Amino acid sequence: MSFTSPFPDVEIPDVSVYEFLFGSISDADLDRVALVDPKSGAETDYRQLIGQIDAAAGALAARGIGVGDVVGVLSPNIPAFATVFHGILRAGGTATTINALFTAPEIAKQLTDSGAKILVTISLFAEQAAAAAQQVGISDENLIILDGEGQEKTGRPNAVDLLGAGLSAPDVSFDPATHIAALPYSSGTTGNPKGVALSHRNLVANVAQIKPLQGMTPDDVVIAVLPFFHIYGMTVLLNAALYNRARLVIMPKFDLVEFLENIQTYKVTNAYIAPPVAVALAKHPIVDNYDLSSLHTMMSGAAPLDDELGKAVAKRLDLHMLQGYGMSELSPVSHLIPFDTQAALGREDPPLSSTGWAIPNSENKLVDPATGNEVELPAEGLSEPGELWVKGPNVMVGYLNNEQATADTIDADGFLHTGDLAQVDAEGVVYIVDRLKELIKYKGYQVPPAELEALLLTHPKIADTAVIGVVEAETGEEIPKAFVVAQADAELTADEVIEFVAGQVAPHKKVRAVEFIEQIPKSASGKILRKDLRK
Repeated sequence: MSFTSPFPDVEIPDVSVYEFLFGSISDADLDRVALVDPKSGAETDYRQLIGQIDAAAGALAARGIGVGDVVGVLSPNIPAFATVFHGILRAGGTATTINALFTAPEIAKQLTDSGAKILVTISLFAEQAAAAAQQVGISDENLIILDGEGQEKTGRPNAVDLLGAGLSAPDVSFDPATHIAALPYSSGTTGNPKGVALSHRNLVANVAQIKPLQGMTPDDVVIAVLPFFHIYGMTVLLNAALYNRARLVIMPKFDLVEFLENIQTYKVTNAYIAPPVAVALAKHPIVDNYDLSSLHTMMSGAAPLDDELGKAVAKRLDLHMLQGYGMSELSPVSHLIPFDTQAALGREDPPLSSTGWAIPNSENKLVDPATGNEVELPAEGLSEPGELWVKGPNVMVGYLNNEQATADTIDADGFLHTGDLAQVDAEGVVYIVDRLKELIKYKGYQVPPAELEALLLTHPKIADTAVIGVVEAETGEEIPKAFVVAQADAELTADEVIEFVAGQVAPHKKVRAVEFIEQIPKSASGKILRKDLRK
């Protein structure tokens, strides 16, 4: 039996992301501060930001970017990310956001698959960006180093070259429902990353859907440490804050002292985090040295938050702690505990072990993966577990150039099969209990076991291997663990295995535990029996 959101439906305008965010901005809001760079103290107001976005769109159009062309963005959180990302969309292009931790081969793989014509990055990543660009045939004039020395000196344009001409944004026309705005990548269990095609309507819809539940206002100051290249940061932080005319205090990476200093200095009201940050906020003694009284709302996402940990943070900082659920394929939010449950539904907050309710304009099902039958909603207590299926305007268009994977994920009725096992209570509160898919989630990043297994098998001393996610006792985090069968008579240590992988993958994909065993458990067809490794 399907169940719908308890919240009223919201209007979702049929417009581009740019028009949705900035089309009806008031004169008063134009003078509000949009972006803050705490390292330099520089502030960008909405008037300046829109001007920069328009200029970036004009410059990209002059470089041949039009409707349907793809531009890669390899950048940490910096104010210019907003300019470049929305400039690409304003020009009618598609932004494929690249994990800032990727190695050159990983960057090249995404550039090739997405068909990117231009790559935009910063000098910190220039070496790996240049190597990737050379590998895929992107010329120096199409490798933009925002803080570089410029095209005249290096042959590679910088931000001044990009924006200095002050070109007007082009007039472009496309269907917001089908035109792809963003192309983040989501790794599958096959080890092959898939481009998640998100339309303008997808991104517009998700901001509209979460607005009444977020409760964000123009008076709010939001600290942005979760990466904008990740769909969580892209929608829930960047786009939602801009739509609500809030102020974004931007951090390129997490540092606890800087995080606390910025909250204190800028009187931050809203923080969006992942569980590892919650651990620090709940336990680290240095937290008591800062005035964090301006904080009133904190939301955790990207990975499950333990109920007791969430309560500990809420009590220590005297704030409202929330949790949500989503995935790249859902733009990303599908479930949320609202900032004011009492006002929204006339009841108290659900446990933080839940992900809250389905967001407006959406429908859910739980389906028994063994039988294919829908799970019945309970009269009381929790339902039987079932795979969570989600339908709504935030469901992706599909996987880029992968019709089979799209058909396997989105059914004929428009329900996206999340691959997550969930339960629901009588009031529609959803609890995620396990993953049907084999992806490991390390600090919010997806780690496909098959990719690590394929790499490990290239080691001359490894005969067979399997990788699973295990919970680390000290942190409560899921980490990649490799089970290894060594070649006969080979001398192989755990450190050697860990170092072998570490030199070839992004940091979040590193193997962090190794166990040597005699045989990898497999089915008759040769499929790894991961459940046996978890016993």
